[in-house]
Amino acid sequence: MEKEDLEEIKLGFVVSEFHRDITHQMEILGREHAAFLGAKVTRTLYTPGTFDMPLAVKKMVSENDKEKEVDAVVTLGCIIEGTTEHDEMIASQLTRKIMDLSLEYGKPVTLGVSGPGMTRLEAQERIDYAKRAVEAAVKMVQRLVV
Repeated sequence: MEKEDLEEIKLGFVVSEFHRDITHQMEILGREHAAFLGAKVTRTLYTPGTFDMPLAVKKMVSENDKEKEVDAVVTLGCIIEGTTEHDEMIASQLTRKIMDLSLEYGKPVTLGVSGPGMTRLEAQERIDYAKRAVEAAVKMVQRLVV
């Protein structure tokens, strides 16, 4: 398939419900940017937090049903600093696992999760990470087509 023959890129979103006031805004911005880039969000799964995202990502990237299949997955969430180093551990494990899933299933999985080590205000200021993650997903799908 040549690049000019590409069909509309189908994206899956995995969105954390923790800090939903922020992740909801990320989801809206991500959907708008996907449409701007000519991609379509065809599936969305919500997880309680970012720690729970890898299972939802795995479900999406391993789907064989043409109706549910996506070309790439975008993760959206934020990891706000607490009084312990819990945020660093969550971020480290999340990024490692979604990278592993991307490599295992041969589909782009992008990181639209801000943090760790940030305040709620800093998380609010980083809502645009959603756009970056969507753009990376679209570019990876376009560049992986041979």
